[in-house]
Amino acid sequence: DKNHWFDLRYQTLQQLHKLTNSDLSGLTGCRTSLIPHQLYIAHEVANRHAPRVLLADEVGLGKTIEAGLIIHHQLLNERAQRVLIIVPESLIHQWLVEMLRRFNLMFSIFDNKRCQAMKLEDDLSESHNENPFLSEQLVLCSLEFLSSNENYYQQALAGEWDLMVVDEAHHLKWTAQQSSHEYQLVEQLSQQVKGVLLLTATPEQLGVASHFARLRLLDPDRFTNLETFISEENNYQSIAQIMDTLLSNNEFNNEQQKQLQIILGDEYNDELNHTSPLDNEKLIEHLLDRHGTGRILFRNTRATIKGFPERKVFAHPQKLPVEYQQLLKQFTQSFHLQDSLQGQNDSEQTFSKLVLFPEQLYQIKALSEQLSTSWTQIDPRVQWLGNWLFEQRAESNSTSDNKTLIITANAQTAIELADSLKKQYGLYAAVFHEGLSLIERDRAAAFFADTENGAPVLVCSEIGSEGRNFQFAHKIVLFDLPINPDLLEQRIGRLDRIGQKQNIQIHIPYLENTAQETLFHWYHQALNAFEQTCPTGNNVFTHIKEQLFALLMNSNDSISQSDLITESRSLHKSLAQALHDGRDQLLEYNSCRQPQADKLQSLAEKEDHNHSLFQYMDSAFDAFGIDHSEHSEHCYIISPGEHMLTQFPGLPDDGMTISYDRNIALANEDMQFFSWEHPIVRTAMDMINTSEMGNTAMTTLDSSKLQIPIRSGSLLIECLFVLETTAHKTLHADRYLPPTIVRIVLNEQGQELTQHISTADIKQGQEKIKKQTAQQIIKLKQQELTKLINQAEQLSTQYAPNILHTAQCSSEKLLANEIERLKSLAKINPNIRQEEIQFLEQQLQSLAVIFHAIKPRLDALRVIIVT
Repeated sequence: DKNHWFDLRYQTLQQLHKLTNSDLSGLTGCRTSLIPHQLYIAHEVANRHAPRVLLADEVGLGKTIEAGLIIHHQLLNERAQRVLIIVPESLIHQWLVEMLRRFNLMFSIFDNKRCQAMKLEDDLSESHNENPFLSEQLVLCSLEFLSSNENYYQQALAGEWDLMVVDEAHHLKWTAQQSSHEYQLVEQLSQQVKGVLLLTATPEQLGVASHFARLRLLDPDRFTNLETFISEENNYQSIAQIMDTLLSNNEFNNEQQKQLQIILGDEYNDELNHTSPLDNEKLIEHLLDRHGTGRILFRNTRATIKGFPERKVFAHPQKLPVEYQQLLKQFTQSFHLQDSLQGQNDSEQTFSKLVLFPEQLYQIKALSEQLSTSWTQIDPRVQWLGNWLFEQRAESNSTSDNKTLIITANAQTAIELADSLKKQYGLYAAVFHEGLSLIERDRAAAFFADTENGAPVLVCSEIGSEGRNFQFAHKIVLFDLPINPDLLEQRIGRLDRIGQKQNIQIHIPYLENTAQETLFHWYHQALNAFEQTCPTGNNVFTHIKEQLFALLMNSNDSISQSDLITESRSLHKSLAQALHDGRDQLLEYNSCRQPQADKLQSLAEKEDHNHSLFQYMDSAFDAFGIDHSEHSEHCYIISPGEHMLTQFPGLPDDGMTISYDRNIALANEDMQFFSWEHPIVRTAMDMINTSEMGNTAMTTLDSSKLQIPIRSGSLLIECLFVLETTAHKTLHADRYLPPTIVRIVLNEQGQELTQHISTADIKQGQEKIKKQTAQQIIKLKQQELTKLINQAEQLSTQYAPNILHTAQCSSEKLLANEIERLKSLAKINPNIRQEEIQFLEQQLQSLAVIFHAIKPRLDALRVIIVT
C-alpha cells in the first residue's frame, strides 16, 4: 500500500490509545459549552456501573445537557447499548432535536402511529410476536403514550433497556397511601432497567414526600420509609456547619471535634490534628461520602453557579374594565371557596382560572349570550401590549433585541391574543399551545428563533413554560400570573438560562383592584420571585394557601394584604435559611466539587486548542478521496469526491459544512462540530483500523536524514504490534489497557534501531518506490524478511509483560481501593448499592485472567530501503 496509508494507520492507533485512555472520553466531543458543573456531574455519573441518579439542577442550569452527556458517554464507551427516554408529549421533538444536534444521537420516536405501522408490517409478514421496542436501540416516547396504551407499555417493559431517562419527573404523583398510574408505570420500568436518570427542577419544593417518592424510584431498598427519611434529613444541618468550618479553614470547636470523631471513626481521627487545606479536603471527601443523598442526588443552584444575568421586573397596572368588574363580582358571590380550601383540585383549578383570568369569564358569557364583542376589545392589557410592542420595535437595535416571549395560562387566550395583535396592531405573532401538533409547535418555536426572517413575538400557553429554551430573547411578558410559584419560575426560566447574554426584562400587565394585583404584590414583595429564584416558594404557598385564596377572593377580613405579605416574607426567609444551613448546602458541595470540575474544564479547553484532529482528518479525507475545501475562517466543506474509494457512512451526497471550532459550531446550527467523537471521525478511524489498507508498505529513506550512520542499500523493517483486549466492553478493560502500540525497527543484522529512527525521520526522508520494483525486492529478500518478522515478534513478547503488568496493577489498585471504599461506606451510607460492589469485584477477577492471556498482534509492517 501507499505510505500515506501506513502513516494514517499508525496515527489512528496512536489516537485510539490516547482517546481510550482519556478522562474526557464521551464528555467533550459534543456540541456543548464546556461548563464545569455539567462536566463534573456527567463525569461522576457516567463512569458508574448502571447509574441511578436524580438530576435536579435549578431551572436553566442544563439538566438536559447533563443527561445527554451521560447517555453519550455510556453509549460511546459501551456501558450501555439500549436507551429509553420518556418525556412529556410536548417535549418529544425538542429532545429528538437536542440529542441529534448536540450529541449526534439518532433516537426513534415511538407513538401510536409508528407502532401500528410496525404491527401491520408484522401481520403482513406473518410475524405476530414481534416487540416493536426491540427494533431500535435508542427510543424516545411520551409518558402519555405509555400510560394510555397498556399493550405497548408491556412491550416497553420487556425492552431489555440498559438506561432509562425520565424528564419532568416531578409530574409523577405519589403519597404513602396511593400513587398515580404514571408513577406506577415508571416504578415498574425502574425495577426492570439497571440504569435510571430522573430529571426534575423541583426536588423538594413540591414537598418532602414528593422528593422521597422520586428517590424511592431509584433505590426502593434504601428509601423505604418516609418518616425515617425525614429524620435523616434533619440531621444534615450539623454536618453542613462542619463543612463550613472546613472550607473556611477555621478551627473546630469542642462539639464539632466530638461530632467528627463519631462520624468518621478512629481510622480518621489523626486527620483532626492537621489543618492544611489538603487535609481539610480529605475530611470533606469523607463527610460527603458518608452522609446525605449526594451519591444519588445532584442539585446545583444559581447561587453557586455564577454568570447568570440580572432579572428586572416591570409592573404595568391597568384600569379594571366595568365588564370584568361585574363578572368577577358575580363569580366570587357564587363560588364555594370552602370546597377549594379543602383541597378539591377541580374546584381549586376553577378558582385560579376564573378569578385570576377574567377574560375566561367573559369568554363563557360571550358564548352563552352570543356577544359580538371579544374580550380583546375591552381588556386594557391588550391595548397596552400592542402599544408596548410597537415601542420596542422602534427602539430595538437588532433583530435579537426585538424578540419578545409572551406567556398566558390558556390556549384560547393565546390564540385570540395573537389574532388581536395582528388585526388591531398589524403585529405578527407566532402561537405555541397544546392544541397544535408537535410538529406545528416545533415550527412555531423555530420561526420565533429565526433571527433574520422569524417572528418577533411568540405567544405561548402554559405549555410553553416547561422544557422549551428561548434564551436568545431577553424580554418576557407574563400576560397573567400562575397561582403556583414553581410554575412562575418555570415561565421565567425559559429565558433565564445558561447561555443568556443579556439582563432579563419581565413585564407584567395586571388589572388594578383584582386578584391579579394582589398576587403580583405577594410574589414580588413576599418572595421576590420575579428578580430572584425562589426555591422555598411552593412551601410558603402550601403554608399560607388558605389565607392567600381568601384574600384573592376578597372574602376574609381577618388578614390584610400587608399582613399576609409580612407573614409570607418571614416564612420565606426562615425556610431559605434552613435550606442554606442544611440539606441544600450538602448537595451544593457534592453536586459540583469545584477543584475536580475546574480540572475537567481545563483539560477540555486544552484539548480544544489541539489541532491534531484537523491534521488527521485532512490526511484521512485525502486518503479516502473526499473533497474538502475552505468555506470561511475555521470552517470547511466536505463532499464525496469523484474518485472516492468507497461509500462513506454519514456523508450526504451534497456534502456538509463543518468546523473544528466549538464556538463557531455553537453559533451556527447548520454546521457540524467535528471532534474525535463525531460519528464521521469515528467511522473513518474504524474503517482504517479494521481494513487491510496500510498494513504493508515499502519506502526508501535518505540516509542523510538519519541521526545514525546507515549504509546505503541497507534494508530495514518497521513492525507495529498492538496490545489490546477483546474482553466484553462491560469489563472496561481498555480503561487500564487502551490499544497500545509496540513499534520495532530492525536492520538486516537483527539489531534494533527503534530508538534511533522515528516515524518523523522516515516521513521526512521517504521516497516512493514503484510497485513492480517493490515486488521484486520482496521476492528477492523474502527469506530475510520472514526471519526479521519472527525476531520482531519475539521482541514484542518481551516488551509486552511490562505493559500488561502496569495495566493489571492499575486495575487492581483502582478497583481494590474503590471496592474497599464502597464496602466501608455501605456500613454508614445506605445509598451504596451491593450490586455496584459485586460488579467491581467480578470485574477485578475477570481482568486478572484477561491481562494474563493477551499477546501482541502484528498490525502493520513496512520495508525500508536506505539510499
